[in-house]
Amino acid sequence: MKLIFVYNANSGKLNTLFDIAHKLIRPETYQCDLCSLTHGALSEKKAWKEFRERTGLEMEFLHKDEFEQLHEKSFDYPVILKQADDQPNDINLLLGADEISHLKNVDALIALIEQQVS
Repeated sequence: MKLIFVYNANSGKLNTLFDIAHKLIRPETYQCDLCSLTHGALSEKKAWKEFRERTGLEMEFLHKDEFEQLHEKSFDYPVILKQADDQPNDINLLLGADEISHLKNVDALIALIEQQVS
């Protein structure tokens, strides 16, 4: 199984700069709860990086425009999806935008992912 993390942001350098500025100036209005949980304004949070490195889960990280171009599917972003190893077109919702928005911190996200995939 592979987990696909889709951020509620578009790819590209200019979009990245706008996202950084938004997180610094008005973090409470930033529109990607997943990114807010896993990243600070400039880098990945330590607990998230350690989780990624220690887990045996295959993970892919995409912006919403990248995901939609690859898979021709759309969701209410951000989302965490699970993809079956033997069926690459079998992509199902693991955690939706509403569930992600209610998480208080990166530790809660990690605990919920571990619970969902065990």
